Amino acid sequence: MEYENLSVDEIQKQLEKLDQNRSDLEKALEQRQQQAKSDLAQQIKDMIQEHGYEITEVVSLMSGRRRRGAATATKRTGGRQYTKYVDPDDPANVYVRGVIPSWMKQKMQEQGYDPGSKQDREAFKANSLQVLE
Repeated sequence: MEYENLSVDEIQKQLEKLDQNRSDLEKALEQRQQQAKSDLAQQIKDMIQEHGYEITEVVSLMSGRRRRGAATATKRTGGRQYTKYVDPDDPANVYVRGVIPSWMKQKMQEQGYDPGSKQDREAFKANSLQVLE
């Protein structure tokens, strides 16, 4: 089609027609995709039943990845327990693990330790902090 000879109204109508066609195509695509998913799900259900398994048994294996033993270890121990360190000068300052709090960095530097060094952090915890039971 030659667009140069069309009026503004005719071009606008063509654009509206294209927009409607696009909308209809997007709806049709969505319906086809949903139907394809439903068909695939039914095929999988049939395969599971053909092999003599319950659907819930297999689906639980397919959904989400869990590390082996993660759930059982948590059940056994009630969760991990980390050592808690307390500042003897200020019992409100407690360090458990992770990012070093500013109070701890400051005390380390005041005592000549490098907060960026793992060895210095371990030495500081052993020599300057108390283990909280």
